[in-house]
Amino acid sequence: MQNRVYNKEPLNKLIVVNKPMFISSNSYLNKIKRKYKNKKAGFSGTLDPFAKGCLIVAFGQYSKLFQFLKKTPKTYRAVIWLGVISDSLDIENIISINEENKLDINDIKNELKNLEREIEYFPPKFSAKKIDGERAYNLAREGKEVELKKSKMNIYATKFISYSHPFITFEASVSEGSYIRSLAQILLEKLNRVGTLSYLNRLNEGEFFYENEKDLNPLDYLDIKQINYSGDKSYFEQGKKILIEYLDEKNDGKYLVKFDDFFSIIEIDNEEVKYILNKVMI
Repeated sequence: MQNRVYNKEPLNKLIVVNKPMFISSNSYLNKIKRKYKNKKAGFSGTLDPFAKGCLIVAFGQYSKLFQFLKKTPKTYRAVIWLGVISDSLDIENIISINEENKLDINDIKNELKNLEREIEYFPPKFSAKKIDGERAYNLAREGKEVELKKSKMNIYATKFISYSHPFITFEASVSEGSYIRSLAQILLEKLNRVGTLSYLNRLNEGEFFYENEKDLNPLDYLDIKQINYSGDKSYFEQGKKILIEYLDEKNDGKYLVKFDDFFSIIEIDNEEVKYILNKVMI
């Protein structure tokens, strides 16, 4: 008799996993689902197959909380391989490898520091961006023309790590939706060199770091104001209409209301109280 791979019992769990290189985020999520024997899970912030590192995974009701979590800025450690040309701007689709003249280390440090600002850029054609409903990387792999619109990313901080020719190692803390492959190309353009990423590791997503998949309390990571409710708890338990006079905050916005065994996220809009997520078990 075959053992059941997945349990039917609901599981609320929030963890950070360490995705290895050369596996897609979806494929690695399937491994995590099998590990914890539960199908109902999702992740936040796709990592390219080439990249490794911090990936937030949530099971059950907690997978509905991604939009409310403190997960920016994101910090990456990257290595640029000078002289390498690649269609995907990483080592998965290398076209050629050529020698490059050595750089002055101070030029690297200065240009890296100059990147700490809002930058307009074109996302890589090998990316998860959608064009007419199709992922850009699928079109690129089929050899089709890929035209992506300009995007913006905020570079909050950069850190020079080392230069051992032909490899430049640096770290960057960036806004959500940023592409380090594109950032590397911008740096290379400033240095008047060509190159590609040979390594990319996401060190953290906001307050989330990989710590051996330990269980995290979502209430410690919610980026939303908690308010008090003075009415009958059963109204939340039964999903009844909540009146604004029972809340100690009256301004429009999204708020957390916490009870002993569950919490809810509500929205006040023109004195009307609406449920966004109700009865998320603790």
